[in-house]
Amino acid sequence: MRMSYRDAVREGLREALQADPSVLLIGIDIGKYGGTYAVTRGLLDEFGPERVRDAPLSESAFVGAGIGAAINGLRPIVEIMTVNFSLLALDQIVNSAATLRHMSGGQIEVPLVIRMATGAGRQLAAQHSHSFENWFAHVPGLRVVAPATVADARGMLATALRERDPVIIFEHVQLYGTEDDIEPGPVALDGAAIRRAGNDATIITYGGSLPRALAAANALAAENIAAEVIDLRSLRPLDTDTLVASVTRTHRAVIVDEGWRTGSLAGEIAAQLGERAFWDLDAPIGRVCTAEVPIPYAKHLELAALPSVEAIVAAVKEACHA
Repeated sequence: MRMSYRDAVREGLREALQADPSVLLIGIDIGKYGGTYAVTRGLLDEFGPERVRDAPLSESAFVGAGIGAAINGLRPIVEIMTVNFSLLALDQIVNSAATLRHMSGGQIEVPLVIRMATGAGRQLAAQHSHSFENWFAHVPGLRVVAPATVADARGMLATALRERDPVIIFEHVQLYGTEDDIEPGPVALDGAAIRRAGNDATIITYGGSLPRALAAANALAAENIAAEVIDLRSLRPLDTDTLVASVTRTHRAVIVDEGWRTGSLAGEIAAQLGERAFWDLDAPIGRVCTAEVPIPYAKHLELAALPSVEAIVAAVKEACHA
């Protein structure tokens, strides 16, 4: 079955609403408007306003409502329009959703799913274009995933709804229009995936950077450099075993992360590889990250700030020739 990433998420939501009457959607403009990225289009007509609920312009309020609904036996799926706006709900997510099961000795569970768009590349300027995945991956009590493929976009949602803890799903804005053939069905939340095999270097990435990493691997293959491309899929917990196994074979690693380099997920991955695979490395670990500036609006500046195929190719070549 061929479908777009956008349609895959919509079908995942539809299936969840059909299968379980306790599932409901909450978010800004998800009803009559159909969602900022058209993901929820048509669901209000199909399931009604009790289950597809347009929220007021207060992320703290509607995420808090989702937490309360989850505590009381429902299975809410909350949509935050863009990751930048999730900062207005950090108290609810970090101090409540992530901690309540621990603080209650397991008596209170928060089976909440939060979806949010992330990333740059659509000229939406600094307040709509950043990548804060690492901020949430830092927090114990949260599951954090970043589906980079159409199959994962559809299948991870069903699995997330079975979790006892809150799950954050990051959907990169540049992926919504991508298409692929998939077989519908639940997809595991854990475990990284090797998207391209290779023996000369390991490229580690996630989310919207996966297409660029694969394009870089294609370009490197033309120069007889076989790069292995690993899609993290899960950002918390990280599947470090798969990363170490790959680096042990290739002896080189380049991490591509749309977050800023300072304090990045790329830095954490590099540290874990240094701890577990130091003696297998033949070159320093490379990192290709976003320039340390607020994401510009102008297209040429936005593209210059983001990790590019050319920058990934250059980093892998540097590692291979070290």
